[in-house]
Amino acid sequence: MFVDKAKIFVKGGDGGDGLIAFRREKYVPEGGPGGGDGGNGGDVIFRVDEGLRTLMDFRYQRHFKAQRGVKGRNKAQHGANAEHMIVRIPPGTVIIDDDTGEVLADMTRHGQQVVVAKGGRGGRGNIRFATPSNPAPELAENGAEGQERYITLELKVMADVGLVGFPSVGKSTLLSVVSSAKPKIGAYHFTTITPNLGVVDVGDHRTFVMADLPGLIEGAHEGVGLGHEFLRHIERTRIIIHVVDMAGSEGRDPFEDWTKINDELKQYNAALEERPQIVAANKMDMPEAEEKLAQFKEQIASVRPDLEIMPISSLTRQGVKELLYRAADLLDQIPDEPVVEEVAEVNERKVFKLDTAEDEGFTIVRENDTFVVHSPKIERMMKRMQLNSHDAILKLARTLRHMGVDAELRKRGATDGTSVRIADFEFEFVEGSSYY
Repeated sequence: MFVDKAKIFVKGGDGGDGLIAFRREKYVPEGGPGGGDGGNGGDVIFRVDEGLRTLMDFRYQRHFKAQRGVKGRNKAQHGANAEHMIVRIPPGTVIIDDDTGEVLADMTRHGQQVVVAKGGRGGRGNIRFATPSNPAPELAENGAEGQERYITLELKVMADVGLVGFPSVGKSTLLSVVSSAKPKIGAYHFTTITPNLGVVDVGDHRTFVMADLPGLIEGAHEGVGLGHEFLRHIERTRIIIHVVDMAGSEGRDPFEDWTKINDELKQYNAALEERPQIVAANKMDMPEAEEKLAQFKEQIASVRPDLEIMPISSLTRQGVKELLYRAADLLDQIPDEPVVEEVAEVNERKVFKLDTAEDEGFTIVRENDTFVVHSPKIERMMKRMQLNSHDAILKLARTLRHMGVDAELRKRGATDGTSVRIADFEFEFVEGSSYY
């Protein structure tokens, strides 16, 4: 089964918690703090594997969560960092943030990798908070939460040559003749409903990958027929072979077919109009094909005189070898790098950071007799701090005072014993004290 689109959930591992501990060795007087830092959580990393061809694996596993870091240990021992989670994806995968629609990365090269969910930083142990005025702090941090997001993966087939054309013009037959691929072939429209890939051996030590793309019809770029699902794959091909039924076996006009398909390509992506193209005038073994070919060449000369037209017959293999040689020659003149427009460069360790520009402020609202403080900075701090010790409460109180929360509460009418809520924590305001 060919799968070219998937939606998944990724989450970096949470950081390990810092530890509150004290040294108690026999010959270390007044040993002091010894709680170590927690380890960092693992990243979720996508890595390109050229051995994959579809997103089939993501139909069965849609959640990817990296491991969390190990908690800090006594004697100032750092908790182990978690292993990164490596997720293999096929070349040609576009990674999109599902919430914002932003293209995060366009993965085309084997071994290329990108961090899509950063693991959380490990919490600091109490050894980090020792000061001359407080040499034995009972204060440590929880590990930070790992980044999480929903991601949409879209696969654009990586092929050197793409076969396009109306349904039943002979694309699948041509692919089956020139390669070992065995696409489904039938005497009806839309026999091909998924892209088929085949490796073509030209015979002079040159090979290339050819893709038979499902038949396009008029209006495909707007969602008509099957073509709108697979137009994205044409963007990856280095050259286009446009297969035309020169015999007009279904009563269609070859020139009109060529015009309509090219118009669909242009409306989907204007850059496809500039892509090197060869017209494969197929079914030349049929009656009246020669007459229609001569007429087709005259019509093409009036709109695009530089277009190359090669008569072939997939059934009798007439002209097929010449077509392959010409395609190989064109590929030799074109750079091997695939066409990538969304993201020009992907770093080996690209990290997407959250914007914290608005984290410094706070707001206070009153709900009945309770004052509710909203502040991303304070809430993030309270998540990190282990608020089960006197030292942690004092540190929080100092932060609130320095940010001006105390003064603003007094201005709003808070008095001794007034309830104050921040996130899931509720305190009593103590007038004239430096803590709640």
